[in-house]
Amino acid sequence: MKDFSPAGAREKGIGIEYFFTSTEGVGGRLRTIPEDFRVIEKSDMPLEAPGHFTAAVITSKNWETNRLIRIMARKLRISRRNIMFCGTKDKRAITTQLFVFHTTLENVQSMWLTDIIVEKAYSTHKRVNIGDLFGNKFEVVLRSMGQPIETCREIADEAAGQLRDLGGFPNFFGIQRFGAVRPITHKIGRLIVEGEFKKAVDSYLFDMVENESEETMEARLRLKTEQNYAEALVYFPDHLGFEKAILNHLAVNPDDHVEALKQLPKNLLMMFIHAYQSYIFNKMLSRRMSQGLPLNEPVPGDMVLKMDKHGLPDHRNWVMADADNIPKLTKLIGKQKAFVSAALVGYETEFAGGEPGEVERKIFEAEKIEQKVFIIPKLERMSSKGTRREILSPFGNLEISVAEGIVDDPDADVNPGLLFKFDLNKGCYATTLLREFMKSESLLDY
Repeated sequence: MKDFSPAGAREKGIGIEYFFTSTEGVGGRLRTIPEDFRVIEKSDMPLEAPGHFTAAVITSKNWETNRLIRIMARKLRISRRNIMFCGTKDKRAITTQLFVFHTTLENVQSMWLTDIIVEKAYSTHKRVNIGDLFGNKFEVVLRSMGQPIETCREIADEAAGQLRDLGGFPNFFGIQRFGAVRPITHKIGRLIVEGEFKKAVDSYLFDMVENESEETMEARLRLKTEQNYAEALVYFPDHLGFEKAILNHLAVNPDDHVEALKQLPKNLLMMFIHAYQSYIFNKMLSRRMSQGLPLNEPVPGDMVLKMDKHGLPDHRNWVMADADNIPKLTKLIGKQKAFVSAALVGYETEFAGGEPGEVERKIFEAEKIEQKVFIIPKLERMSSKGTRREILSPFGNLEISVAEGIVDDPDADVNPGLLFKFDLNKGCYATTLLREFMKSESLLDY
């Protein structure tokens, strides 16, 4: 059994308890400037054809997806429900992704926003949905590592070799799933599935963390003390737009917490539930590592995901590993044509068998809830059947080099760093790969 290096207390708070690589961490910080984190979405582009929709590939700088959609809807004078996308992206980055708008091509082409470029736009008759992508291509610069750049390069190369030998990295949900600045979304998700809607709303509005600005913390504390929603609309900072949407409803309907939650976008509401499921998954993966169960080969009872037509894990199509099929499954996993999985628990989730199943059940039982709580009658669209998720994420085309002279702004005060280029499947986190090189104590470094 391998002794894994323990993660820091902050990561343990979101269920991530270990690092796989045994190298020293290089430290450092991501996203010193937005140009340091570039993401290009690899999407299933809709067919160009006459229709009621407009597909557009958009590059944005320093825009979080939900906020970008809200502003684009305002500019285009359409409902935000008429803007479709395949995957959410982080704010402090340069991202290129697909959107489909239920409006005319001319309307989209005339849209102008700061730090937004419409790379390509055309008419289509096809919609897109969350998940209609294959993966993402990343170019990420890590800076401020505090030791010579060549030393960091050597450490990173050694860690990369360990991950290549494994065939990937432990597929934890990264901090972005839980809120990089305020990692509480999983806690709100648990309150929602338990039917504690008032507590969920209160947590979203009141809970403070040291990473927030003084103005924001003062606003949350004042609201918690005074409980005056109408007044809070005046002093809450404008950048807390989703909080203000909830406050706007509560100012008129102070006891209607279910409808208050419904003021949030559907994908943000679902993020609460998904974050709680992700926390449980992270705990299961951590427990599997601590018990010495392999990540890159099956043991009896494992549910092994088959590969779909795009070469990705099929999260709803698996086979149970047993003594007869383990040799064949092990070969397929080694070729990245099958994937060992763990549970993303919902009301229809099947747990694995054998020792992996014991791990899953013990972690879930420790939550002291039943699977049926993921049926949420008062917020039906947030109910979740659950699924399976691969415990090892493959990565492609990993290159590590010294980054100098690649910043767009010649006046930017940034030190040299390491440039990581790599491809990941959809649903897998760049920060989860990069944490294996950094081994940082602070979640804000990611």
